[in-house]
Amino acid sequence: MYTPIHQWAEDDRPREKLQLKGKSTLSDSELLAILIGSGSRNESAVQLCQRILAASNHNLNQLSKLSVHQLVQFKGIGEAKAISIVAALELGRRRRLEEATELPKITSSKNIFEIMQPIIGELLHEEFWVLYLNNSNKVIHKSQISKGGITGTVVDNRMVFKTAFEYHATSIILCHNHPSGKLQASDPDLQLTKKLKVAGQTLDVLILDHIIITEFGYLSFKDSGIF
Repeated sequence: MYTPIHQWAEDDRPREKLQLKGKSTLSDSELLAILIGSGSRNESAVQLCQRILAASNHNLNQLSKLSVHQLVQFKGIGEAKAISIVAALELGRRRRLEEATELPKITSSKNIFEIMQPIIGELLHEEFWVLYLNNSNKVIHKSQISKGGITGTVVDNRMVFKTAFEYHATSIILCHNHPSGKLQASDPDLQLTKKLKVAGQTLDVLILDHIIITEFGYLSFKDSGIF
């Protein structure tokens, strides 16, 4: 018997279930149902997606090979819904390709310079970035925390650690550039580093280094004994 999704118990509705219980608790058909948004007059979005998956032998790889033209052959799937499904499965394919790429591993301050110099080394304003690492010292994410003027930038300490928790990072590396080209830590640089290091110890997120980057060189707080 057909029952519209809005009449289901709240924690059984795909969108609410994802929010309350997490994405991993949803079936493939429930995830697809969120993508298409609605079913038809006689079939819920979940039932419609169950039917599409059944026609693909419940194999997402096989489903991803269907074109927009093939998907619209299913009653209840219009062009907009078909495009949403194709786009989502293409994103999944691209994600797998990225996961196959080896994450850069930090073994020295030079590695950090090589990663960050092309990003901030030649800027005319100052930016503060953080590299987020897993327990193998591999970079799992890098993020611009703030952007400032020629002589400085303001850093929100909470944002630094919020992002660390989001990516399950076990350690981080602080980076910022000096447009002046001077490889010297200022008092604000030292104070900020100390503050973040203390906070990291409390939150169990290790601060490995702070790197000042210019167009042609870098200063590592750790290598220099500042850290």
